[in-house]
Amino acid sequence: MKPELVLSLCMKFMESRILLTATELDIFSLLTHPMYAQEIADKTQATLRGVTILLDALVSIGLLEKKQTKYCCSQEVSSLLSKDSPTSIVPMVMHAVGLWKRWSDLTEIVRHGIQKTKPSGPDRSEIEQEAFIGAMHAIASRIAPGIVAAINPGAAKNLLDIGGASGSYTQAFLEVSPEMRATIYDLPSVINIAQKRLAATDFHNRITYIAGDFYLDELPAGYDLVLVSAIIHQNSNEQNIELYRKIYRSLLSGGRLVIRDHVMSPDHTHPTTGAIFAVNMLVGTLGGSTYSFKEIDEGLKTAGFTKIRLIQPDKHMDGLVEAFKI
Repeated sequence: MKPELVLSLCMKFMESRILLTATELDIFSLLTHPMYAQEIADKTQATLRGVTILLDALVSIGLLEKKQTKYCCSQEVSSLLSKDSPTSIVPMVMHAVGLWKRWSDLTEIVRHGIQKTKPSGPDRSEIEQEAFIGAMHAIASRIAPGIVAAINPGAAKNLLDIGGASGSYTQAFLEVSPEMRATIYDLPSVINIAQKRLAATDFHNRITYIAGDFYLDELPAGYDLVLVSAIIHQNSNEQNIELYRKIYRSLLSGGRLVIRDHVMSPDHTHPTTGAIFAVNMLVGTLGGSTYSFKEIDEGLKTAGFTKIRLIQPDKHMDGLVEAFKI
């Protein structure tokens, strides 16, 4: 390997940090029209030198445009990075700001481990959580139809969507299965977000909302299809087995569980997105990781499931594993 490639890799954080800082300063929301650097510095209460250098770097990496001495933001970028845009991903970028801080401790975490009191991510305020769930919906709504098509719900009538968040996947299932009813199960504050978003849809009267904590509570029962989407990576293997056992009890005989998550190669090195995401779980959870199909298979068998198979290989946390209750 050439030294230039290694040096390029070690410097990749720079562009990321430029974007994070610009988002923290809310520069993309400010630039609804061309502005001088001094105007932006005044609005952000920052130094002219610092803002000018940051703005020029943003232009260089393609996130802003510079016309003579004024800076502007294209509609394409603004739709993603202005906090007021309906398709904004700013909450996800701000989530990355928090990740930056946790990842800065990676060396010490690798050396000494991490002490946390909860198996999931950090607490957020109600406003922050609603924005974060909304941003996840903006992403999930684009990929959910393809995921549901790969799952092929068939004749399933009763869906339990565990950790269903804003209901993106529930909605995608109901759109293709007119006879299906669904239950979204999540924390109370998240259930409120889902109810608010789905109230205006044609599917609202086919959805039941149940607030709970699957780490502490038993799951509702009577389902022929259960979806666990982007959940198992935040758990230890032991926590996943306990969750699988609860799901097994919630399913009807012959019922089906589908897991959407990273599904790693046997040596845990592919896909690369999954290997990197495991590091994210290292710095953010007590026991979370990404798992190979063999590890998922063994956990499901321990919980009593049969006919376990990989129905879609993983590329970007879109691996799908199905299993059945006897």
